[in-house]
Amino acid sequence: MDKNRLSEFLRARRALVRPEDHGMPAGTRRTPGLRREEVAVLAGVSTDYYVRLEQGRERNPSPQVLGALAAALLLQDEEAAYLRAIVDPPPGGLPRAAREYAAPQLVTLLDTWADTPALVYGRHLGLLAVNPLGEALFSWLGSETSLITAMFLNPAARDFYRDWAVVAQGCVAALRAANPAPVDQRLQELVGELSVRNHDFARTWARHEVRAKTASAKRFHHPLVGDLTLDFETFAVNSAPGQHLVVYRAEPGSAADQSLALLAGFTLTECADPQDEGHLPHDLP
Repeated sequence: MDKNRLSEFLRARRALVRPEDHGMPAGTRRTPGLRREEVAVLAGVSTDYYVRLEQGRERNPSPQVLGALAAALLLQDEEAAYLRAIVDPPPGGLPRAAREYAAPQLVTLLDTWADTPALVYGRHLGLLAVNPLGEALFSWLGSETSLITAMFLNPAARDFYRDWAVVAQGCVAALRAANPAPVDQRLQELVGELSVRNHDFARTWARHEVRAKTASAKRFHHPLVGDLTLDFETFAVNSAPGQHLVVYRAEPGSAADQSLALLAGFTLTECADPQDEGHLPHDLP
C-alpha cells in the first residue's frame, strides 16, 4: 500500500465534505470540511485510529473500515474503488511506463465514421488515434498528443472549451480514475511537470476527485465554424484496459450538425496530400 497516497486521499476528501451533508451543524471552523473526530464517529472507528490512517502509521485497514470511510466521506462508487485500490493494489496491471497503441482494427473503425468525430485515448490521457473529422475538430492540439497537457498548458484550450474549468476538472478526475494503483513513472512525471508549470492543475489534482468520463455534452468554440455543442459517449476498450473510445455527435438537423458538416467539408478540401496519415494513431511521447 502507498501510505502517502492514502493519507493525501483521506485528507483531501475530508475537506470536501460539509458537516451539513451529514446533518451536523457547521459551527465555526478554521478549515473547510469535516474534523478528524467527526469522520471517526461517522465511520465507527476511534479518533486515534483514524488519525493514524491519515498520518500513514496504520497500513492495513480492513475492507469493512474502508467501506465505512467511503460512506463517511460520501464517496461515489468510483471513488470508493479508488480508495480500495490504494490500500490493496490489484495484481498485475500494465508495466511501468508502458507504451500504449490503439489496435489497428479500432483505427480502421474510426476511419469509417466520416461524419462523426472520434478518438481513442490511453490511461494517461494520451491521444492514441483520431479520425479525420476528430482531427479537424481538435485542430488546436497541433502536434500535441497529451490531452491533459494541452488542457492546462496550451492557452488555446481555454478558447476552445467554453466551459474550460468544468472540462479541465473532469480531465483530472478521469486521470485519477484511470490510475488508481500502482503509480507508474510516466504518471509521476506527467503530474510533476503539470503541477510545477500550472497552478490550476496542482490545485485540482490536490482535490483527489475520481471520476471516469462517461456521457455528457460539451460546448466548443471552433476557429473555423464557431460555437457548437456536441454530445459525447465514452466507451472502455475491453481489449486494452485503460484505453477509451470517445465518440461525438450532434443532434440531427441542429446548428451543430450543420457545423460538423461544414467542418467535414473543410477536411476533405484540405486533404491535399494522399500520403498524409496524420489522422492515424498518435504514439505517446
